[in-house]
Amino acid sequence: MRRLSMLLVPGLVSMALAAGPVLTSAYAAGSDEPSSPPKSDTSTKKGKKKSSSISDPKFLAAYRTAYTTIYDNHDYTGAIGQLKSLERDDVADVANLIGYSYRKLGDYQSSKVYYELALKDDPNHVRTWQYYGLWQLEQGNREQAQYHLNKIASLAGTDSSEYRSLATALDKPTGATLVY
Repeated sequence: MRRLSMLLVPGLVSMALAAGPVLTSAYAAGSDEPSSPPKSDTSTKKGKKKSSSISDPKFLAAYRTAYTTIYDNHDYTGAIGQLKSLERDDVADVANLIGYSYRKLGDYQSSKVYYELALKDDPNHVRTWQYYGLWQLEQGNREQAQYHLNKIASLAGTDSSEYRSLATALDKPTGATLVY
């Protein structure tokens, strides 16, 4: 079955790309700098546009600190506090990192809430699709993880690091310890 889906995915992706609109924006995939919201995003919080806070040097510095706290120091609890203090958990990059941190701490319900917040802000946020796909695998939801993998393929292609990471995890037998 896995082999069949590997054969079908490239064809389906090609058909979708040929039939669908061309994406002209790149979406963040695990950078220490958050991406700007889609151009059509005009939502506000406390009277400020999202894009204005994302470009704020203080916001960027605090985001980078939290990013380092997660990926270099593996201090997920500390990072959650840092990210929440930004008061921008409605931004995909921020919500995704909060979700990732909760998942690493084993708080799957909170993790799910933040992954869904991230996808609500940016339905094309590739790193969230990857991390939420890994969450699905950890919950034993292989079919949902495959759905997430297919979504990544349509957004970033099968050569993207996010696709390769989730595909590798899906190739492992059920119950195997995931290392990522």
